Amino acid sequence: MKTDTIFYRLFQSFPSIFFELIQLPATEANNYSFDSVEVKQLSFRIDGIFLPQNNNPHVPIYFCEVQFQKDNDFYGRFFAEIFMYLSKTDSCL
Repeated sequence: MKTDTIFYRLFQSFPSIFFELIQLPATEANNYSFDSVEVKQLSFRIDGIFLPQNNNPHVPIYFCEVQFQKDNDFYGRFFAEIFMYLSKTDSCL
């Protein structure tokens, strides 16, 4: 989350805020660890990922991207970053 350090620090310090924003119980944060990852290829950078702790395959992975302005290419780029991440990691999907 190079350009969005405020949100990185916010989610790192208070991960429950993310789950409140997506209308899930704040206690869900106890099941996740938050980090920023860089996916090598065209140097895609995902702002943040909430990964289940202990590689629990029964809970979803949450991908975060913070936008301050309209980006017509947002969804294509965001999903490309997600799929690139999934193809390069040993995710528990």
